[in-house]
Amino acid sequence: MRLDSLFRILFVVYCVEAGLFLLVSPWTPTWDRLGGALPWSTLRALALALPARGLMSGFGLVHLVWALHDVDLLLRRVPRAEPPGPPPG
Repeated sequence: MRLDSLFRILFVVYCVEAGLFLLVSPWTPTWDRLGGALPWSTLRALALALPARGLMSGFGLVHLVWALHDVDLLLRRVPRAEPPGPPPG
């Protein structure tokens, strides 16, 4: 396995994990607890607002689409042709 393929696979794993986390976590009770514990009321109100939660979920969706794109690139990768050698002689 080539090194760039390994990095692409690790990046896909990262994108899937981050995407699922960002997609789901803003809608859990943990988000409410952590958002309620923020020290500034403006930041707390922003973190608990529905548009901010939707923005975080959208960012998670972008990560998932990016992972699908990279999986598609991995599956469609055409093996590199060998450089032409000397003509048979």
